[in-house]
Amino acid sequence: MFLSTSQGCAHGIYQSPLGSLLLVASSNGLQRLAFDSLCPPPSPEYLPPCSRSLEFLHDGVKQLEEYFSGRRHRFDLPVDVTGTAFQREVWAALLDIPLGLTASYQQMAICIGRPRAIRAVGTACRHNPLPVVLPCHRVLASNGSLAGFSGGIAKKQWLLQHEKRDLPEKPLGGSQLWMKQSLLP
Repeated sequence: MFLSTSQGCAHGIYQSPLGSLLLVASSNGLQRLAFDSLCPPPSPEYLPPCSRSLEFLHDGVKQLEEYFSGRRHRFDLPVDVTGTAFQREVWAALLDIPLGLTASYQQMAICIGRPRAIRAVGTACRHNPLPVVLPCHRVLASNGSLAGFSGGIAKKQWLLQHEKRDLPEKPLGGSQLWMKQSLLP
């Protein structure tokens, strides 16, 4: 892993099965994960490392390694993401989609109590600063198609296949679609 610090944040490039991933952490948590085509070169400015940001960065890499090896099914990392209140609500709801299952953009809109905000949910997923950690790859179009993903459709498909392969057991009787129980009719 390449590592540098700049402006109080730690930056690292982790080589995953999907290619290079840029991770950025602040002293409050993991801020960003970007796929290879979206990885800007690390800043040439180097500042003394912030021990908290380095700790969060190392924890992020460790948990990604566990995820990609099939030993981790849920991330347990402090995050420090910036977004609108709506985006943050969608990103938080992503954490409720169990490993190996998917939800539609429409189901996500219903789950956050905004059934008409289907496209806005898609936009929030597109602007997710922590794909994989906040699993927007588990959100599909209503017809079951993969739709968009910041890392590209091939990476989204790989992640979904990886998660199905590494399931400890089939949750919810093997259902392919998920929705919070409290919102089911």
